[in-house]
Amino acid sequence: MLQTIRKYQERLKKSFKISYKRYLYRSINFDDKMIAIFGARGVGKTTTLFQYLGELEQRNIKALYISLDYPFLSGVDLIELIEEFVNEGGEYLLLDEVHRYEEFSSYLKTIYDLFDIKVVFTSSSATSILNAKSDLSRRVTLYNLNGFSFREYLEFKHKLSLNKFDIKDIFSNHIEIVNSLPLKNLDMLKEFQEYIEVGYYPFYFDKRTSYYQNLLNTINLTIDLDLTSLGLVEQKYTYKLKKLLEVICESKPFEVNYTKIAGLAEISRVKLYDYLAYLNDGQMLLLIDENISGIKKVQKVAKIYLNNTNLLFAYCQNSEIGTVRETFFANQVSHVYKLNISKNGDFVVDNRYTVEVGGKNKSFEQIKDMPDSFVAADEMKVGFGSKIPLWLFGFLY
Repeated sequence: MLQTIRKYQERLKKSFKISYKRYLYRSINFDDKMIAIFGARGVGKTTTLFQYLGELEQRNIKALYISLDYPFLSGVDLIELIEEFVNEGGEYLLLDEVHRYEEFSSYLKTIYDLFDIKVVFTSSSATSILNAKSDLSRRVTLYNLNGFSFREYLEFKHKLSLNKFDIKDIFSNHIEIVNSLPLKNLDMLKEFQEYIEVGYYPFYFDKRTSYYQNLLNTINLTIDLDLTSLGLVEQKYTYKLKKLLEVICESKPFEVNYTKIAGLAEISRVKLYDYLAYLNDGQMLLLIDENISGIKKVQKVAKIYLNNTNLLFAYCQNSEIGTVRETFFANQVSHVYKLNISKNGDFVVDNRYTVEVGGKNKSFEQIKDMPDSFVAADEMKVGFGSKIPLWLFGFLY
């Protein structure tokens, strides 16, 4: 069986020759015994594994890549397979799609406890890891891989090297930052619009002509396979989650009416809270809440967005520009900083900065009396005063 897996590994290596490393790669402490990389389908988790596999092979370290959705693994005892690999001197195990393997958390706990081997694995969701009955969460270091930031999109597309910036620096020095960026030859507003529409998922560069169809297929796989294999949703109810996404896509973020949404999606209000949590964990939705914790987050009035702007263009025929702008800001900022809704502006960042999101003519009327208040303005290449170009918030990671 090891021989068969190695053949697949060699074939797949030819398909993952991308040298560009995502922002997360440099943050991972690969010396930890067990590491989990989770995130939406299509953001580059498998590519990250193969990049590290190449690095290990260059150092002559024995590593094995296994995708746990291989059909020929059905009926194979994973522990026996790993024991054989370890007995051959194996040092690193790279496991892909672990959520597709039944009782995977118990197997991973056993591997951790019994073998002197380091494991890096991927999953589409953190829920099963954090809630694992085997208490796997105590043994695993978790890393969340987001889609391309606007900064990464520009780097990858134009083969550039661009710095990321702390949000405090953006609020206080945005004019200097914009003028220091090596982007003079680019039409930034055109680049930003392209990113908004198609730049979030790295696979766009391989499938440009059929990007939206592939994106919708990716979402369907997440719901039909990933959420069902994790036991979160029964197969017969997956169509309700897809309908829920469509309903949210057609709703304005500031018009959250849970009773109305539940009615349109044809589900109970109680079930709605569960489904919102699952779709949020699967990075298909983005829930921006009041400053509270736990399950109450989805029981309070909050803003509900599709996770990123590309999903808006794939799902919605006519997305309102205000929704698109807010979705971009919420997606980029919430990945790095604490983000909540604001009673005055649109958002509060880290319990301090109030931000109103809008076009270049957006006024400060709503937030004029608020300390540390700013406007994130679309359609601007360079800002002034407390008005900051919206695209610059894509340089946070």
